Amino acid sequence: MLLAVDIGNTNIVFGCINDKDEVVLSERISTDHTATEAEYAVLLKTILEMNGFGVRDVSAAIMSSVVPSVTNTVKGAIKKLFGVDVMLTGPGVKTGLNILIDNPGQLGSDQAVDAVAAINQYPSPLIVIDMGTATTVSVIKKGNCYVGGLIMAGMGISADALTSRTAQLPKITFEAPPHVIGTNTIDCLKSGMLYSNACALDGIIEHIEEEIGEKCTAVATGGLAELVIPLCNRDIILDNDLLIKGLGIIYKKNTE
Repeated sequence: MLLAVDIGNTNIVFGCINDKDEVVLSERISTDHTATEAEYAVLLKTILEMNGFGVRDVSAAIMSSVVPSVTNTVKGAIKKLFGVDVMLTGPGVKTGLNILIDNPGQLGSDQAVDAVAAINQYPSPLIVIDMGTATTVSVIKKGNCYVGGLIMAGMGISADALTSRTAQLPKITFEAPPHVIGTNTIDCLKSGMLYSNACALDGIIEHIEEEIGEKCTAVATGGLAELVIPLCNRDIILDNDLLIKGLGIIYKKNTE
């Protein structure tokens, strides 16, 4: 079984892919910059056991990361627990993407992995949305050409900025309000956060399609996507396992 790990600024996603290329495990934990190798190893072992697997079930590992300070710690935890070397995504690793941005080295590993999964599952041209600490939007034209995208503040960052700079607005949990028009401060905040992001995605997709002159397949993933995507007017595919699938595809491309 292949262990696939994506380290983000807010969360780390652990997934497992079996010999039939099926995602059989997907769990999300908070990124802890102070945790040790042993602590991450214990978390990993617990996650496996919670899902009915053991240490011996993992025979290989691949990882993408946008947090260098945590990368080596998690890599060491995997080596300590499973005794396997971790394949890291990045320069020199085959993806099948034709990256056409000004500086291909600047493309985030998570965006590349999302794009790899999308081109192998959905028809091009593609708009791939990843809603994490930041919300990233990637555009992939036919021929697996990654042509660019957008980056905007994630919903969590926006909410923190709003409540920290206002004296009377409280922190909120992200959940869909009963109506677009809020009738109390909490519901107004929830509605503002979720619907502003939903409308932003609808508008961004429309502008991208106008710019490239084609209708696109829109795919979304990330921790907050399942809350926002149902509120969008555009038809957007929700794929929570997109990163895990992409890591599995990249591992196979570089080992077979």
